[in-house]
Amino acid sequence: MRLDKLISQQTIYSRKEVKKLIRAGRITVNGQLAQGPNQHVDEVLDTVSLDDEFIQYEPYIYYLLNKPAGYISSTKPGLYPTVISLLEEEIEAIYQPFPVGRLDVDTEGLLLITNDGDLAHQVTSPRHEVEKEYYAEVLGLVTEADQKAFKQGLDIGEDQKTKPSQLFIDGLDQDRQISYVRVILTEGKFHQVKRMFEAVGKEVSYLKRIRMGQCLLPDNLEIGEYLPLFREEAYQLFLDQA
Repeated sequence: MRLDKLISQQTIYSRKEVKKLIRAGRITVNGQLAQGPNQHVDEVLDTVSLDDEFIQYEPYIYYLLNKPAGYISSTKPGLYPTVISLLEEEIEAIYQPFPVGRLDVDTEGLLLITNDGDLAHQVTSPRHEVEKEYYAEVLGLVTEADQKAFKQGLDIGEDQKTKPSQLFIDGLDQDRQISYVRVILTEGKFHQVKRMFEAVGKEVSYLKRIRMGQCLLPDNLEIGEYLPLFREEAYQLFLDQA
């Protein structure tokens, strides 16, 4: 890898600024002054330092975010801010992360943020059937017939019915006509949970994703907060379905 590329990826400095740092003698490779911005370095074996501080090469980042309502699962803002704006500015500038999959603007809960395209593809690929579990509050009393319909697959206005899913009834408020439920899916169609309940004549008033794969949303992770994961940890949590 080119020296200027490595440093610009791991620090807040642009490639143009890295050239100035090299000319100023502030960058060393294996204890020797850097030769130039196009000097080839092994990002794993070589030791690159800026002002005698080692630059650790970490190509990928993984963050578990508790998404608040009012944010879109995108890298480009529109009518609403993006979930990326919840991260520190340096993270966005250096690593250019993106959300894996989507949560609706009014949906809360677990969202993986990374710049690892391979992991993102595997998590969202229908072939891997990664489970997504949601907690929902539904207007109307959910019945056993609804559970059976979810298990069989529902027509939500697309070419094919939804894949079989699991619907658990955690509680029913008879007076207020509200149901407290959990839904487990292995696909991620647009507004899928909401559209599935519409198909059985009910409306979702609150939705929160609480699990993806084996990754549970931590109880102590406040809305809008995020925590880092190690690479091995992220792959195990989101792809290991055992």
